Amino acid sequence: MRDTCPRCDADLHACRNCRHYDPGAHHECRENQAEWVRDKERNNRCDYFDPLAEAWRGGAAPPAGDAARAGFDALFKK
Repeated sequence: MRDTCPRCDADLHACRNCRHYDPGAHHECRENQAEWVRDKERNNRCDYFDPLAEAWRGGAAPPAGDAARAGFDALFKK
């Protein structure tokens, strides 16, 4: 089964939507026993997948880059 977003058809069972995903960790995952996944944005069969609430609530979470930019802009706002 392939879980996708009903609004944009994006893969939901993907590393980027998992609570273990961490770009700074080894293999970009905090779960030590998980196998390496090449494409973190595509559907995969990881047994340790634990979805983030944002991935399933029906609304689109802003991309990480947008949140970082907003934080940067707020820091240097006049």
